[in-house]
Amino acid sequence: MRDARPAVLLDIDDTILDFRSAEAAALRRSFDAMEICADDALIARYSEINRSQWELLEEGVLTRDQVLVRRFELLFEEYGIPRSGAEATERYENELCRGHWFMPGAEELLRTLSPDYRLFLVSNGSAKVQAARLASAGIAGFFERIFISEALGAEKPTREFFDRCFAVIPAFDPARAILVGDSLSSDIRGAKNAGLFSCWYNYRRRPGRPDIVPDWEIRELSELPPLLARLFPTIRETEGEKL
Repeated sequence: MRDARPAVLLDIDDTILDFRSAEAAALRRSFDAMEICADDALIARYSEINRSQWELLEEGVLTRDQVLVRRFELLFEEYGIPRSGAEATERYENELCRGHWFMPGAEELLRTLSPDYRLFLVSNGSAKVQAARLASAGIAGFFERIFISEALGAEKPTREFFDRCFAVIPAFDPARAILVGDSLSSDIRGAKNAGLFSCWYNYRRRPGRPDIVPDWEIRELSELPPLLARLFPTIRETEGEKL
C-alpha cells in the first residue's frame, strides 16, 4: 500500500544527536591516550578546523579521506604537536562510536512526528560511527531509511547524494518533502540542489548567508511540528507550490 504521508529528511549531527558533546568527549579520550594535553582551547580550535575541512569537502575541494586526516594534521602543525594525523584519526573514530547525546527535544520530536510523517536520516558522517551512535541511541526504528554518504558513495549537498536516496524510497514526492538540518552549506544547499523544501535548525543563532537562504528557520526542535502541520496541508492544496 502506498504511503502518502509527507517525508521529513533529518540530518543526524547537531540536529538529532548532539555531535559537539560527542566530539569533545571522543577527542579528550583520544588525546589522553596519545599523551596530548587536550584543554578547552585545543578542543575548540579542532572544531573550527574540522568544520572548515568538511566545508571544503562539500565544495568538492577535498575527499572524505583527506578531511579525516588533514584536520588533525593542521591542528598538530599549528600547535607544534609531534603526533600522527593518521593515528589520531583512527583513535578518534573508535572513541566516537562510544555512546551518544541527544539534542534538546530530539527524542520527543521523533515520537511526535513518526505517526504522521515518513522519517529519513541523511548524514555525511562515517558509516561505522553513525551506525554505532544510532544503535546506542536506540532510535533507528523511527526511520524508514537511513542514508549515510560513505555508504552511498556521494556527499551532501550534491544532487547525486539525494538522487541515490530518492531512487530507493517508494513513491517519493519531492513536493511533499522537507529537509531539516543545522548546516547551511550541507543541508540547506543540499535541499535546494535536490528540489526539496528546507528548514534550517539554527540553534546556535548564527547569522544567515545571502547565497544560501532556507525556506524556513527554527531555533528549537519544538517549533518543527507546528511548522509541518501548517506547511503540508498548504502543499496539498497548491500542488507543491511554495508558500
